[in-house]
Amino acid sequence: MSRIDKMSILGVRSFGIEDKDIQVISFFSPLTVLVGPNGAGKTTIIECLRYATSGELPPGSKGGAFVHDPKDAHETDVRAQIRLLFSDVNGEKVTIQRSMSCTQKAKNYSFKSLEQVITRIKDGEKVSLSSKCGDMDREMISSLGVSKPVLNHVIFCHQEESNWPLSEGKALKEKFDAIFAATKYIKALETMRQLRHKQTQTVKECQVELRYLKQNKEKAQQIRETVATKEAQLMASRDSVQQIEDRITPLENQLTDIDTKLGKVMKLDNDIKALESRKKQMEQDNKELEETMEQVFQGSDEQLQDVYQNHQRTVKQKERRLADNQKELEKAGRECQRLNRVKADLLVEQGRLRLEADRHMDNIMTRDTQVRSLSSYLGLEGYDRPPFSDLQLDSFHRHVTERLEQEKETVSQVMAELQEKEQRKQQSIDDMRDKKTGLERTVELKRDLQGKKQQELRDIRAQLQRLEGSSSRLQELESELAKVERELHSTIQSSNVEELKNEVGELQREKTDLDHSQRRLDKEMEMLNTHTTARTQMDMLNREKVSKQRGEFPEKELTSGFNLDNFELPLPGIL
Repeated sequence: MSRIDKMSILGVRSFGIEDKDIQVISFFSPLTVLVGPNGAGKTTIIECLRYATSGELPPGSKGGAFVHDPKDAHETDVRAQIRLLFSDVNGEKVTIQRSMSCTQKAKNYSFKSLEQVITRIKDGEKVSLSSKCGDMDREMISSLGVSKPVLNHVIFCHQEESNWPLSEGKALKEKFDAIFAATKYIKALETMRQLRHKQTQTVKECQVELRYLKQNKEKAQQIRETVATKEAQLMASRDSVQQIEDRITPLENQLTDIDTKLGKVMKLDNDIKALESRKKQMEQDNKELEETMEQVFQGSDEQLQDVYQNHQRTVKQKERRLADNQKELEKAGRECQRLNRVKADLLVEQGRLRLEADRHMDNIMTRDTQVRSLSSYLGLEGYDRPPFSDLQLDSFHRHVTERLEQEKETVSQVMAELQEKEQRKQQSIDDMRDKKTGLERTVELKRDLQGKKQQELRDIRAQLQRLEGSSSRLQELESELAKVERELHSTIQSSNVEELKNEVGELQREKTDLDHSQRRLDKEMEMLNTHTTARTQMDMLNREKVSKQRGEFPEKELTSGFNLDNFELPLPGIL
């Protein structure tokens, strides 16, 4: 069983930070009682035991409150140390040293745990374990043989947490579970249950696999037996095959000899059959020759040979003549084809010429009709009975050209007269406009003068009304008024408004007449433009006629060049 022996405290809460302030507390067996006034450090000793054994700081010590206050020590950095000497579960002496520091900053404190060391004595030698190499809390729990919840909640329970048995059910259960390690037990049971389930599944899978393996083993055994039987049969079959092959070899040699001899026999048989068929054919040919021969040649073979050569020469001559005749026939055939093509082209040309002739006749008839209608319109005699000859057409063209020249001269004279008349009218219009402008200016001046006189008259009357008390002044004003009235009357007489209005009306009527004359002249100008267009068209037709008279069909080109439908001749009555 483990047991605590001694503990030294330095720099924790009210314990000083100097070496002389180190406090060593010895613990007795079976009981140690701590007695002292409030603030003497009883709770601090319990807190130091708790921190040394479990590494847990007391509640409310966050921010360095567990270490001596640097302000009281007049230091910026205060170090604290707790050393505990105890016997572990094996009865060996173990010493643990936990160090910490608290640094004062501008607004708060900074707490930091320093290096922690566990020292054991084994075989008279010290063995140390630093916090850099291991977990101090786990080492302390294993050395004391007491769990951390028992140390915190039972053995070294802080007085502020001593009422935890009265806490809520859930928190209380968690405390008891931690103390009695129920959670670990439950986890162990769950782990065992899971392992059992996995093992059961593994056993089932292994049983299934074992069943299949047994079946495969039986099949493999059967296959091995079958393979052994088949191998024995194969060996026996190989022996039989070897024996049969030994017997087949001489038979194959004999068969080869027989095949060779049979081939020779078949070849001889085929030769015999061929010779017999040739013999029969020759006999049949001789028989046919004897039947077809009218006369049997009685001479010698040389004579027969000469006759045969003469016959061959005659045949060759006839063949040459036949070849020449064939060539001449082919040449005649090609010539016939060429002539047929020429004939087809001539037929096409004949059709085209007939079509052009028909069109030419239609044009001639149209031309004659137009010539007759135009001659009756122009009053020309001798053009009543178509068809017309070339002389009649030339005469008609000459008469029409002369008539056109006369009309051109007439149009030129009319244009000159109209331009002269237009200039005179325009000059008179300009004069009337100037006169009208002068009269309008005079009327405006007279009206302004009349307005001024009326304003003076009103002013004088106003003065008369203001000066009614002065008789002499009144007479002067009356004389002046009479004078002004006379001037006004003379002005009105000199500027007779009615006459001016009448004169303006006459000018407006004259302007209207001039406008009518101008519109009439515009119409005449349009008519002259129409005549000019007709003249231009006639010139174009004449040029087209001259250019087309050099063609293949003079009459046709003359008719197409002298299109009388597009010819317009103005009537003398219009001008």
